[in-house]
This record gives sequence, C-alpha cells and structure tokens, in this order.
Amino acid sequence: MSTGAHAEESDHPKKARRPWHRTKVALGIIVAVVAVVAIVGSISPWPSAMIIRAVFTKGGDETAAEMDKHVPDTKLTEKLDVSYGDAGADTTMDVFAPASATGPLPTVVWIHGGAWISGAKENVDPYMRILAAEGYTTIAVNYTIGPEGVYPLAVHQLNDALAYIDEHAEELGVDPTQIVLAGDSAGGQLASQMATLITSPGYAEIMGITPTLEADQLIATVLNCGVYDLGALAQLDGLAGWGFKSAMWAYSGTKTWAEDSTGATMSTVDWVTKDFPTTYISGGNGDGLTWLQSIPMAQRLEELGVDVTTQFWPAPHEPALPHEYQFHLDMPDAQTALQKTIDFLNAHTTR
Repeated sequence: MSTGAHAEESDHPKKARRPWHRTKVALGIIVAVVAVVAIVGSISPWPSAMIIRAVFTKGGDETAAEMDKHVPDTKLTEKLDVSYGDAGADTTMDVFAPASATGPLPTVVWIHGGAWISGAKENVDPYMRILAAEGYTTIAVNYTIGPEGVYPLAVHQLNDALAYIDEHAEELGVDPTQIVLAGDSAGGQLASQMATLITSPGYAEIMGITPTLEADQLIATVLNCGVYDLGALAQLDGLAGWGFKSAMWAYSGTKTWAEDSTGATMSTVDWVTKDFPTTYISGGNGDGLTWLQSIPMAQRLEELGVDVTTQFWPAPHEPALPHEYQFHLDMPDAQTALQKTIDFLNAHTTR
C-alpha cells in the first residue's frame, strides 16, 4: 500500500507542471504571431492600413450618427450612388438639393477624409444634407482609397468626377459656373490638390493631368483639418507619426513617398498660386495638424494675395477641439464653424 501511495505522489509534480507548460506554449505562439505581423508589416503596408482603417471606420460611423441628429427637416431631393466612372462603388457620388429648387444651384463638391486609406461618401452625407437645406446642391464623392488604389489614382478619379458633374450639370441641379471644392482631413488635401490643378497650368503639367473644369468655374474652396505639407508630416514621430507614415505608404505604394514625387506633388502649400480660389480654412486647437498644416497653408495663401477666411481657435481654448471637430455638431464650437461655413458660401455664391 505504502509503495503504491509513494508512486502516486511522485506522479503529481509532473501533472502540476502541465498548466505552466501550456502557458509557455501559448506565449510562444503569441510571440511568433507578433513576430510574423512585424515582419509582414515591414514589407507591406496592408496590416497597418487595415488596423488604422478599422479605427477610422468606427469613428466615422459614430460621427455621421452624431451629425444625423442635426439634419433639418427641409425636404430634399437625393440621388444616391450616381456612377461617374468604371470602378464600381469607388466611383460613385451622392447628390442632394432642396426639393423646392426650380433651377441649377451653386454646388459644393465634398471629398471625404480618412487618411487616404479609409472613409466613404456616406460619412459626410449628413453634412451635405445640412448644407443642401441652405439652398445648395451638394455632392459627396467617393474615390479609391489605399492600399487598394495608389496615388495618383484618386486624383484622376476626382478629375473624372468633376467632368461628370460638369457634363450632367442640368440633371444634377448644378450651376456649372459656381463650383465649390471642399474636403476634410485627407479630403482637404485632395480638395486643395484639385483646386491647384484647376488654377495652376504649371502644376497640372507636372502632374500630367488635364483639368476637366476651367478656373472660372471654381469659385471657392472649403478646407477643414487638411494636410498640405507632406514634408512636415514626415517629421512626425510617436503614434501619430506611425499612423500617417503607414497611411502614406499604403496610399502611395512606396515607403519613399516623402522623398519622391508623391510627397512633393501632394504638398499643395508649395504649388498654390495667386489664382487659387477664395478659401475658407479651419482646424481645431487640439489638433496638431492645425498648427503644422492648416495655419501655415492659410498664411501661404494670404502671402499670395488669395482671399482667405479662417476659423481657428486660441491655443488655450477649452475644450480643446480635436481633429475633424467641425463634424461634432453636438459641440457649440462645431455649430459656430458650420454657421461660418454657411456665411462663407452665401458671401461667395449667387442664387
């Protein structure tokens, strides 16, 4: 009996070690997965881009829901998913106008943000409905985001979108002599890029793109929380630096975007001229891009003699206003920016 008992006792320590063995195996698997992700992430922008996209998509959906609460009851006509190209959903637009309209209206064409690798026209549709209720035709435009499409594909697509809007102006309720280009975040960069293409023949030649609108058709731009200097963006470090560099790698298709033509031609602060249209530009005081991008862009335009309307906030302003603050319409400061945008549009359009 005693011999058997001792034998059983001697087995127990071996069994007790098994949970720790399983833990070591699990830790080993985690380490291996992390190593694989790190290796893949060093040779491809896809893993980082998908992480960033997931975060931005959630934020975009929540912000659109917040804006929805502020859409007025004004009856609108809506044309959704209008195709302007041959890339499926990527080349579609949503068009809004007051139902009471009896003719073409000044038109705001809005390019959505999302770090060039996320977002969709639906994210800004509520804002387009709000502006349409003020007596405008408003159009939210899709384009192929990275890494599925690489620069300058989106620029070509947006040029095609403007061609479609011009060619189908009557059926869309668009006054083709009164086009306002607008955008937020990455869309602000793209809106500034399209406006520069249209107003600077030298830049259009460098890009190898023939603009589909004439300069006199473009009467204004609205730029919110945008990026206009890729060199400054490349100097960022920390989490923000990782995010922007990952996004740009995905959008450009190359890790050397900061040193090659991508970063150079996307940096519209270096290409704008005195012929750039009158501009409204804004950013929140709690958004680093305001100090790094929006304020320098506004200063550059003013140096050139461009008529600029700004909505910036003092550095100590409370609450600190985040990136894309203008869409957070539950905040009084976002309502201030909205009214200033409407006032800007009213001042530079005729109906």
